[in-house]
Formats: sequence, C-alpha cells, structure tokens
Amino acid sequence: MKEKQNKINRRIFLKTVGATGLGSVLAGCESKRESEPNAVDANAPAKEQEPQYTQVPKRKLGKTGVKLPCLCLGGNQDLVANQIVLRSAPQWGVYYWDTAYNYAGGNSEVGIGKILSKNQKARENLFITSKASGATTAAEVEQRLQTSLNRMNTDYIDLYYGCHKCANPALLTNELKEWAESAKKRKLIRHFGISTHQNMAQVLAAAFELDWIEVVMTTYNFRLMQDTALNAAIDACYKAGKGIMAIKTLGMGQKITTDEDKKLTAHFLQRGFTKEQAKIKAVLQDIRFTSVCVGMKNIRELTSNVAAALDKTKLTQSDTMALTEYARATCDGYCAGCANICNSALPNAPYISDIMRYLMYYKSYGKHDEARKLFAQIPANVRNKLLSTDFSPVEARCPQHLPIGSLVAEAVTRLA
Repeated sequence: MKEKQNKINRRIFLKTVGATGLGSVLAGCESKRESEPNAVDANAPAKEQEPQYTQVPKRKLGKTGVKLPCLCLGGNQDLVANQIVLRSAPQWGVYYWDTAYNYAGGNSEVGIGKILSKNQKARENLFITSKASGATTAAEVEQRLQTSLNRMNTDYIDLYYGCHKCANPALLTNELKEWAESAKKRKLIRHFGISTHQNMAQVLAAAFELDWIEVVMTTYNFRLMQDTALNAAIDACYKAGKGIMAIKTLGMGQKITTDEDKKLTAHFLQRGFTKEQAKIKAVLQDIRFTSVCVGMKNIRELTSNVAAALDKTKLTQSDTMALTEYARATCDGYCAGCANICNSALPNAPYISDIMRYLMYYKSYGKHDEARKLFAQIPANVRNKLLSTDFSPVEARCPQHLPIGSLVAEAVTRLA
C-alpha cells in the first residue's frame, strides 16, 4: 500500500501537464529558498511565487556546499530551436543545465544565452555548466570559456569542466590546475571539474587524488554497474568528497529493436514505468551520484524523466535482474568506452571507441548530421584505411565481444 501511495503515476502526471497547458507551465516560477540556486522561468514576472509543481529532489555536490536537483537537463542539442524545454524545465526544479563549447555547433550555449538575454534575473536561480571541448592547453581552455560566457550572456559559469571527454590522466596537468585556480580568482567559474567517456576507471582513479578537481562527470548506467574497476574509482572519488555526475545513463547501444528490448519494455510497463525511467531510477538509487544528466528533446521526455526522479518506488531485485539480463543479452551492441584496450591491441588504428560512439549517435540517438560531422573529424589517413584494416586482434580482446570489424564497416557506409 505504501509503495502505491508513493508511486508517481506517469499517465496521471502527463495528463496533468496537458490539462494545465503549456501557457501555465511557462508562466510560473519557484521562489528563491536559502542561499542555493533555484528554479525560475526566464519569462516569469518579478514577483516571487510558490512552485506550481512538485520539485525534483536535491542532493549535495560533494564538498562544495551546493545542493542540486538529482536530474540535470542535458543540452547536447540545438537549444536555439528548442527554447520550450529550457523555459519549462525549472517548473519542476530542473534548474541545473549542462552544455558544452561544441554542442550543436555552439547553438546549445547560444540557446541558453537567448533565454538569459530576456531576463538576466533568471541567471542567479540557475546552475549552469559547460565544457572546454577539444581544448588541450590552458590557452585553449581560456578561449573556450570566454566564448561560452559570451554566447550565454553570463559573467560566470557555475561549474566548468576544463577537461572534456578526458581519456588520459596525463591531461590533468599542473598547467590546468593553475588555470582553474586563476579562473576562480577572476570569478569566471565557481567550481571546476572534468568529464570522461573513455577509460573512465583510469581517469577517475587519477582524479580522486587531485583536490583541485571538485566534480567528476562519468559515463555510468545499468550496463556498467558490474564494472569493478570503475566502481572502485567512483568509490574513491565519493570518499574524497568529489561531486559525481552520471551521463549516458540510458546505456544505449547499436541495436534499436530486439526481442530483448520488447521483453524489458513489457517487464517495466507492468511495474508502472518505462524501461527508460527504470534505467534512470537504477542510477538514482546509487547515493554516490549527485545527479543524472539526460538529454531531453521535448516536453514528453522532460516530464517522463521528471516523473522518474519524483517516483519514490524502489527497483526490486526482479527489476535489477531484468536490467542485468538485458545488459548481458545485448552487450555485443554496446561499447563500454575502454579505449585503452582497443588502442593497445591495434595501435595503428586509433579512434575505434570514438567510431563506436558515433555510430551509436546515428543509430540509437537519431543524430545523423552530428555523427557524420564527428566522423569527418577523424584524420583522413585513418579513415582511408578503415576498410582494409584487420580488426580481429581488437575483437579478441573486447570485453563486450563487439563485432568491431563489421561495425566499423557499417560506420564507414553510413557516416562517410
């Protein structure tokens, strides 16, 4: 009975949103509480109001003293064209927005700037993060930060990931440390962190010893929960007081529709939520994570993810087993980001892990243009040799047993 009372019925939740209308959604704001950043609609009137909707729970961001919603709006999309999600998210306390220098060719940050240009007072009630995409030197990090500040019409960024997609601990240099300290003194950033998509365990194991890194953002999902090295590194970061953010929480791979997908969908629909909501809940049940960062392209995805964050129903052992069995059955379609294994097995053919990710963007995320642009950034001399390379040494060492040769050939066909 208690579980039924605590559970947020997704259908009723979405029906309520539809009944109130988007006009109501965009008109309200949440009043500022204590000293924390809080939710406010960029177009809301100056008068403070009580929130109209239940707010997403908050968690501590490591030792920073900041509390953030456990659901973060992932901004890897054209936010100039998708203002509706930005204007609606704060209604449920989703005031934590994540973007990057290279997202949507810059239009992610420009979209946030468009919101703030209409109402600068909204800035103090948002928690905004960005990343120094592609930067390898302190000078490049500085250039990207200045560009991001200008695009977003803001004087500061709450949390800045000065090393984006870090795959090598050697990138965490004293030069980067000195830059982070300088940026804080100049009040351009409030907190500093790094993000990692590849070789996560090695990067996090190095980051936990560096006190100047306050936050780590890492790929983590139901597929990686059995990775002992990754979990040990996350434990170390958590005990060291780092704020830990989870990305790629849906664990999407190469396959789109399989019998395993149908089975998983049926299991969780019987429980009252979608498989995507279950995947988010699986990570949120882990107290080590401050927040999960999820891309939300429309109001439907926003409200579905909010419902998952609000729902107090705990996943059962049966639910966990369903996710584990699905992960095992579909592991040959998911790249776990262990690029160090690929590179050591076939050093003359780098970018294998990147190619797997780009193909996933194309097939599972439907981001065809972005996948092609990223693939085109691979050096021509590497791309030209892909179809003539023997990938059997990599396939023999791949923990996920990916058919790398055929997937690379598919990527060349679809993305070249």
